[in-house]
Amino acid sequence: MPKRFSLAQARSLLPQVDSLLRDALAAKSAYDDVERAIQTFGERVMMMGGIAVDREQVIERRSLRDSSAARLRSAIEEVQELGCVIKDLDIGLVDFPTFFRGVEVYLCWKLGEPDIAFWHGVDEGFRGRKAIDQDFRDHHRGDRAQ
Repeated sequence: MPKRFSLAQARSLLPQVDSLLRDALAAKSAYDDVERAIQTFGERVMMMGGIAVDREQVIERRSLRDSSAARLRSAIEEVQELGCVIKDLDIGLVDFPTFFRGVEVYLCWKLGEPDIAFWHGVDEGFRGRKAIDQDFRDHHRGDRAQ
């Protein structure tokens, strides 16, 4: 895949990126839940001065935490391998590098948005998003023509 996308190329990846982000968010949520349970258990042990520990339960929780972390890592890596930049996983914010008038900028998309409708400079971030207009369409390009 190109490292700089045309608008059409980025749009064609949205279903795949959407699915990967949803997988990553589910894995992150599962990881956070299990990590909280492990921490709560550890605090309880310390407060009680030690208790009989159900080793199977501890092993199961750690295994679930590790598998959730692996799923999260895998989903993030897949998005990055496509050439996308995850800016904020918690809200599902992803940028697709592109060129506009010869300068690298980002096509900006957020999970839940039906289409890529905004772009911003690499130093501007989400708050600097601008609507994709005809001027942008006419003067942007990816690494490969499409």
